[in-house]
Amino acid sequence: MKKLKITLMSLVIAAMALTIQSCKTKLKDSDIQATIEKAISADGKLAGTAVAVKDGIATLTGQLADNSAVTYAVDAIGKLKGVKSVVNNLTVAPPPAPVVNADDATLTQGLADIFKDIPSVKSSIKDGKIVLVGEILKAKWAMIKQTLDKLKSKGYDLTGLKIK
Repeated sequence: MKKLKITLMSLVIAAMALTIQSCKTKLKDSDIQATIEKAISADGKLAGTAVAVKDGIATLTGQLADNSAVTYAVDAIGKLKGVKSVVNNLTVAPPPAPVVNADDATLTQGLADIFKDIPSVKSSIKDGKIVLVGEILKAKWAMIKQTLDKLKSKGYDLTGLKIK
């Protein structure tokens, strides 16, 4: 009889444990996603990260500065409540292209070619910078500016240039 009571007590305890476990509220994916999005907006290191959550699995997308930022994002998101795992689809931004400044001779030749049909503008080079003096129409300037940018100078001195 005592053995029967112990067995019944064990079954009751097991049933209660299962009932209690099933009564726990499960976090919704939308709540988990909101928590993650709040964390992303609060942490500047996570800027550029987007998230989607399905069945507690957070999928990260976006572009971050370097590999350490990606590792940081995956770790930080993985520690948040309700996140079962993290799928990392983040990418690393390519490094900026190096700026190679052209030498003065190359710049002088480029300027001569650009301004050969625009006598109202005089051009020269000073310490690697393009110096422009004269007058030019605004519409013409927009096209010329794009061509000047391709010359890879150290900058511009446009104080003597009047754009109409």
